[in-house]
Amino acid sequence: MSGNTAIRTAALVTLTALAGACQSTGGESAAPAGSTAAAPSATALPTGTPAVTATASPVTAANTLAVCTSVDKLIIAGSRKIAADSAAATRGELTPEQVSAQLKENLADLADDVRGQATRAQDPEIKALITDTADRIDAGARSSAPVKWLSSTFVSIPPRLTDRCHA
Repeated sequence: MSGNTAIRTAALVTLTALAGACQSTGGESAAPAGSTAAAPSATALPTGTPAVTATASPVTAANTLAVCTSVDKLIIAGSRKIAADSAAATRGELTPEQVSAQLKENLADLADDVRGQATRAQDPEIKALITDTADRIDAGARSSAPVKWLSSTFVSIPPRLTDRCHA
């Protein structure tokens, strides 16, 4: 497989995986982070029977959903840019070295953007998760084989964010 074909394939695989992983899970219609949903009312409790009260789940920072959603959007936009640049590079007949340099620049920019969202996070766990995500993307920017990193490591980032950021 030629270098350009490999790059195009990696970009398309990455974009497809990321788009699927970052789709809404339906949790956005739930109560906003930090609020508690009303408990179902009990009917016909016998007199003298105490009502059962549920303990509230740990409260997350008010901006967690907004920060996580912003990171998702950055990852998707960055993936689309990488795919578009890779497709344009094959049409422009750039050398694999030029394509690699462009990919590294795109990844470095994405890492900076994601790191900016980490500074907004009020929840320390979310801040750590997003900072780690930016560090992982930076590792791709420093990789000697960013196309290989893209198709092996980058694709694991959205499911990880979905599991931990939107949980």
